[in-house]
Amino acid sequence: MVTLNRATLSGAELDSLDEICRSQPSYWRSSGDQDPDTMTRAQIEAMLREDAEADGCETVVGRDSDGRIVGFAQLLLRHPEDGHPWIGLLLVDGRLGRRGHGRAIVAALEDRFRSEGATAIRLGVLVVNTEAQPFWAKLGYRQIDLRPDRAKGRPTLVLEKTL
Repeated sequence: MVTLNRATLSGAELDSLDEICRSQPSYWRSSGDQDPDTMTRAQIEAMLREDAEADGCETVVGRDSDGRIVGFAQLLLRHPEDGHPWIGLLLVDGRLGRRGHGRAIVAALEDRFRSEGATAIRLGVLVVNTEAQPFWAKLGYRQIDLRPDRAKGRPTLVLEKTL
């Protein structure tokens, strides 16, 4: 069981999010968004704040039954072109991998958006992020497009799940 709360990006929560980001070096290497060998806490905090404070966006943290932060997701609540909610980033603590936390966070997000009237949820997975593709497929997300991402023009699979 995972509960979701809006991120505060302060104190111990920020410490946990920094640790989670550092626990996923393969993601950062494949995305090119950060250099996992040299990224600083200030860079991670700036990235988290930029995404959380962007118009129409929200960052949520997932907590296990003991209250420990096990992952987080950055959301675009309503895409300006297609009107669907999007998961912009999902990171689970790499030290806790393969325990169902990612699935639980996604299930909670799907429940949330379904209760808000969304009919589908979308996300983009970089083509080079081959580790993430089977995860999303197992959760029922299907490719609907292949296009460059908006930030850097990287080849990206657009996935969708009907809710």
